[in-house]
Amino acid sequence: MFMKRLFDIFFSIIGLVILLPFFIIIALIIVINSRGPVFYRQVRVGLNGRDFKLFKFRSMRVDSDKGSLLTIGGRDNRITSVGYFIRKYKIDELPQLINVLLGNMSLVGPRPEVRKYVNLYSPEQLKVLSVKPGITDYASIQYSNENELLGNASDPEHTYISEIMPAKLALNLVYIEQKSVLTDFIIIFNTIGKIISH
Repeated sequence: MFMKRLFDIFFSIIGLVILLPFFIIIALIIVINSRGPVFYRQVRVGLNGRDFKLFKFRSMRVDSDKGSLLTIGGRDNRITSVGYFIRKYKIDELPQLINVLLGNMSLVGPRPEVRKYVNLYSPEQLKVLSVKPGITDYASIQYSNENELLGNASDPEHTYISEIMPAKLALNLVYIEQKSVLTDFIIIFNTIGKIISH
């Protein structure tokens, strides 16, 4: 646990320093493209079921989250033109390095969910809350096209709850059983490879 925290602190600081000029450019583009703040902060459920605010670059129009909490690919008109781009390449997730530095997330771990869906977890699935949530994990790689899958579904909410969410949680539980620094490195490299392949 101590080594993982050192790993997270070291690489989140390195990442933030290296990406700072890129962050400034993205922030300016977001401000020019649409009205609203640069960052979007959403309450997610973290370690031991505690709520925290997750940072993202804003990719949707202001107050869009008052409707559905799911985004449904190219069909979702709440996403800004810049938002489509930064979502496609997962750029919107990069500010979560701040969450990692603050200690409420890790670089690798189960993706944090909103309370609405956590309330649907079975006792077995709730085990994912026994570790810190992460920026990436097995499920992020396997379901990198989640928005498209939901966009093609006749009932996105039902598809997410009955098919995608259980499959992702099963992968999260596999990670918990296998977690190690080596596993984290493998997931990080596979995540980068997946993004590049897009």
